[in-house]
Amino acid sequence: MDIRSALAYARAQGLERIDAQMLLCHALQCERAWLISHDDAVLTPAQEARFASDVTQRAQDMPLAYLLGEKEFHGLLLKVTPDTLVPRADTEVLVDWALELLADMAQPSPQVVDLGTGTGAIALALKHRHPAGQLSAVDLSPAALAVARENAQRLRLDVSFLQGDWWQPLAGRRFELIVSNPPYIAGADEHLPTLRHEPLSALTPGGDGLSALRVLVDGAPVHLQPGAWLVLEHGWDQADAVVGMLQARGFQSVSSRKDLGGQARVSAGRWPSEQQ
Repeated sequence: MDIRSALAYARAQGLERIDAQMLLCHALQCERAWLISHDDAVLTPAQEARFASDVTQRAQDMPLAYLLGEKEFHGLLLKVTPDTLVPRADTEVLVDWALELLADMAQPSPQVVDLGTGTGAIALALKHRHPAGQLSAVDLSPAALAVARENAQRLRLDVSFLQGDWWQPLAGRRFELIVSNPPYIAGADEHLPTLRHEPLSALTPGGDGLSALRVLVDGAPVHLQPGAWLVLEHGWDQADAVVGMLQARGFQSVSSRKDLGGQARVSAGRWPSEQQ
C-alpha cells in the first residue's frame, strides 16, 4: 500500500483528510509536507498495520489526540492519554482572559490555582505566558496528575501539582486568581456517547451538569484574596446559571465571554476587596 492508497482507504472509512494525514504521519514518523510530496511512497507492513488500526479506532470516535499521543494547546504541545480530557480550543478563551487579569494585577508574583487540571493545559499555559505567577494545579485523578507532571517537566514549567477533590488539598491557602474547566455536561446530554473514549468524570458530574460548578463557586471565597478573581468554563447554555451563582455568592464585576462558536463559554467574578 502506498500513501495515495492509504489516504483513499481512510476516506472510505469515513475519516476527514486531515485526520488521515495526521495518522499517516504518525505511522511513518514524517511531516505532512513530506507526505504530500511523496504520495507514491510504499508503507512497510508494520506501518500499514499501525495505520489501519488507527483508522479503525478513529472511525469509532477515538479522539485523534489519543492516537497521536499529543495535542497542541495555547502554543504548547502536550502529552495526552485516555486518563485525561483532550484540551479544547475553546478553553483558550479562559486562558486569554486569565492572562489579561494577571497582567493587571499589582502583585508581582500572584498565587494562581487551576482546579481539575487534567493534562495541566491551563496551568502550564498560564505559567508559560506569565512566568511570575506562582502556579498550583489540583486533580482528583493520580493518573491525570502523572500526565500533567510529565508535561510540566518536559516543558520546564514550574507548577506545583496536588492530588485531591476540588478544594480539599488547599486548606488555609488563598489566591489572587482561581481558574477551572470542570465537568459540566448534563448527564442526559445526547452528545456524551460520542465522547465515550474520554474519562466520564472529566466530562459530566451527572444531573444538570452544574454540581461541580456549584462546588467551585460556593467554596471559592475562603480561598480568594480580597479583590481576587474566579474564572470558570461552562457549557454553552449555562452562562445565565453560572452568572447567577456568582452574583448570589457575592461576587462583583460578573461577566461572560464567548467561545470560538459565539456561545458564552466562560464566566468570571471578582471577590470584593476589604474596603468594599
